[in-house]
Amino acid sequence: MSWLKRLFGLDRPKNAPSFSTQPQAQTRGSTQQIPPERLGLNGEYDQSGLAKRVALAFDQDPTLDDIDTLYVAQTGSTVVLKGRVPNQQILNKMVSIARGVHGATSVETNQVTIG
Repeated sequence: MSWLKRLFGLDRPKNAPSFSTQPQAQTRGSTQQIPPERLGLNGEYDQSGLAKRVALAFDQDPTLDDIDTLYVAQTGSTVVLKGRVPNQQILNKMVSIARGVHGATSVETNQVTIG
C-alpha cells in the first residue's frame, strides 16, 4: 500500500508533479494566495497539504517502501514524523526528502524511534 493511500486514503494523482516542485495554486477570480504548507496535491487549499505532498514524495522514491509504523503529519510548515523506522539511514533519507518538499521549513523527528 502506498504512503498516500495508508495515511490519507487517497490514490496517487495521475501526472503527479515532482515532490520538490511548487504546486500551482488554484485561483477563483482573485489574487487569493494559499500558504505553501496548505497547498493540496492539485493546487487546492488543503489543511494537510504539506503532509500529503510529503507522503506523495515518499511514494515517488523507489527506495522507500511504505513503512507502516511511521506516520506523517504537519504543524504549520513543520513536517512531523511519528512512529518507528528500521534504521537511521532510512530516517535520514526521509528527513532529506521531506525537507525538499515545497513549503516545508523544518522536519521534526523527536517522536520517531529506531529499531
